[in-house]
Amino acid sequence: MTGVTSTSLWTLYSRGNRNIGGNILPDGLVKNQKLPEPIITPSTKAEIGMHDETVSPEMLINAGIISKKMYEEIAEISLELFKFGSRWCEERGLILVDTKYEFGIGEDGTVMLMDEIHTPDSSRFWDASTYDEKFKNAEEPLGFDKEYIRRYLKEKGFAGEGTIPQIPDEIRVEAGLKYISSMEKITGLPFSPPYENAMESLANWAEKMKL
Repeated sequence: MTGVTSTSLWTLYSRGNRNIGGNILPDGLVKNQKLPEPIITPSTKAEIGMHDETVSPEMLINAGIISKKMYEEIAEISLELFKFGSRWCEERGLILVDTKYEFGIGEDGTVMLMDEIHTPDSSRFWDASTYDEKFKNAEEPLGFDKEYIRRYLKEKGFAGEGTIPQIPDEIRVEAGLKYISSMEKITGLPFSPPYENAMESLANWAEKMKL
């Protein structure tokens, strides 16, 4: 889901593609521009180390991966979730730029929303108060998500393949602060770092979930 011309959508658009995930986009759009309405950009779920591929609803349906009825159900859920998330973020001074929703099918055939929702790992957030000025000046918006790390790696020549460059501590810390900031803005709660050992935390969670 995306509400802005940025990241993978912009990569495809800037190469001349106008049909992106089954969405026909007009000429004349610029990077980081808000779209009139959010759009769904379906993608495959690639194996570890591979890249997800943007596909159209028709491709998924024709390949027998999903039925037309089920796709429409997933699309409706996705749009409602994104609209809710956008309103929530707007009230807290953020722009929900884009996000990834993952769905599965239960044993009874029910569509199930899985994994994380509206986190800095699965979504991108921009500062709303500075967006207009930065967009006018063709500057990158102030973000609170993992895009900060992506840009650093891109500057070092890493594009997702090969050896990952060493990330300095100051970059790691700044990325962590961005995550904390987005969490505090979205939840309205102060960040309280966990002091429990990671393995103990997983064990306690597994016990709680009866795994």
